[in-house]
Amino acid sequence: MTSTPELTETNRQQQEELERLRAEVAAWRARYDAGTKRATAFLNSEQEVAPVYSVLDLLDGSDPLSQPLPGDFPYTRGIHPTGYRGRLWTMRQFAGFGTAHETNQRFKFLLEHGQTGLSTAFDFPTLMGYDSDHPRSEGEVGKTGVAVTSLADMETLFDGIPLDQVSTSMTINGPAVILFCFYVAAAEKQGVRADQIMGTVQNDILKEYMAQHAWVYPIEPALRLIVDLFAWAAEHAPKWNTVSISGYHIREAGATAAQELAFTLANGFTYVERGVARGLDVDVFAPRLSFFFDIHNDFFEEIAKLRAARRIWAKRLKERYGAKDPRSWMLRFHSQTAGVTLTAQQPTNNVVRVAYQALAAVLGGTQSLHTNSMDETLALPTEEAVQVALRTQQVLAYETGIPNVSDPLGGSYYVEALTDELERSAEAIFAEIEEQGGVVRGIEQGWFQRKIAESAMRQQWEIEQHRRVVVGVNEFVTEEPALSIPVLRVGKEADETQRARLAQLRATRDSALVEARLHALKDAAQSDANLIPFILECARAYCTLYEIRATMEEVFGAYREPVFF
Repeated sequence: MTSTPELTETNRQQQEELERLRAEVAAWRARYDAGTKRATAFLNSEQEVAPVYSVLDLLDGSDPLSQPLPGDFPYTRGIHPTGYRGRLWTMRQFAGFGTAHETNQRFKFLLEHGQTGLSTAFDFPTLMGYDSDHPRSEGEVGKTGVAVTSLADMETLFDGIPLDQVSTSMTINGPAVILFCFYVAAAEKQGVRADQIMGTVQNDILKEYMAQHAWVYPIEPALRLIVDLFAWAAEHAPKWNTVSISGYHIREAGATAAQELAFTLANGFTYVERGVARGLDVDVFAPRLSFFFDIHNDFFEEIAKLRAARRIWAKRLKERYGAKDPRSWMLRFHSQTAGVTLTAQQPTNNVVRVAYQALAAVLGGTQSLHTNSMDETLALPTEEAVQVALRTQQVLAYETGIPNVSDPLGGSYYVEALTDELERSAEAIFAEIEEQGGVVRGIEQGWFQRKIAESAMRQQWEIEQHRRVVVGVNEFVTEEPALSIPVLRVGKEADETQRARLAQLRATRDSALVEARLHALKDAAQSDANLIPFILECARAYCTLYEIRATMEEVFGAYREPVFF
């Protein structure tokens, strides 16, 4: 390109302006260094934060003057041009306890108070694929979520709730496809076709091996089931999100923001690769992949994390995986405020923490949000606590003016620089993952588990050394002789009710049909067939959760975690 006198003069002026700015920042830095600072560490989730940011911090990253607008590739500023002016985020509250009937009443309470989507918490036995009357379920039925052991429970859970009008999220992984089939069958009982249901099943087994440990089958058959659902839902349930690739539990286990970002997206890329390897067109299933992020305490880091996630996903799907449909490029995600930041000490402080975290999620452009209740570190939330958490979102949506502008922090030197920094950190971690041989190999070798454990230990050390202040825990501590808020307790009634319901179910269902459907599922598991139709037939016949789980386990075996530490 030939230089012109005008271009040369422009370049000279720009260089002079940069030199002037560098001199100003250097002079400011000298005054800063000479000043008195508080005796604390100025940290985000991983490292020290600079005291000021300027345009100089953006020279090696994205130019804010050339940032695409909201709704434009690579969607750093949001996936929709209208932002929240077009549609507010879906307001969900994670709900589930005791029996399906009790949780059905809580669902209706939430919908009556303005919630716009349901999010289902299951108890430990359900999460692990056990029926409520299994010996391993004793003492755990209904305690940390709702017990669902068959289509009958799922019918009760959504009794009177039209499944063609309400979006439902189900947080379950190891036996996720079984619960999904219960949901489809329950919708059919209402006269709602599979192509009318809306919602998400988490179904993210890779992060279970990394962080949460609610698995059932070994890695390869578990991945087979996930891809089976990709294929089946693309044809039969196109409004359903077949996986919610979760960074939430990775972060809750102790990962940094950069690790949450990178590990979560790497899992997503692995699911894409498995779908393509099956012979599926990436644009057939990728638009129904969704994500789930943790919103932690560092306000600006969380906003930048969500912006970087959209940008990385869009570029990878388009450039590496050849997706042509813009819907495949758009990273859609649910957020939840950070449960690990809630404290049993001074629990009303949790209302404040959750409000700031919710604000970060919205400024980061979340499409769906759950706000934790103040009492969740103590027990399942009470109706009063849930209502305060929901009202937090409603005040944010209707009183603050935040939804009026798309990406209002776009162009901030700090937010743009931090977005670029997190993207670079994620790319560096992707390279490390490739050196390990990919996500599956990294899990098998314990690499991810060690990285998360190391980060968790460092953060705990920082709290113990008062490098991180946790209000009411290591600073501003007060005497608290008794809890100042009511707590929900789940007794033995759920266990007794579930055992009676299961006994009645087994006595009244068609046993021969149950046997035939389970036998057909076992035969299919030994072949290359898509297993979703066979699981769905088992659900329709009122086979129980554990009966279906155990049938496939006979073929697949069970996952046993190697010892890494």
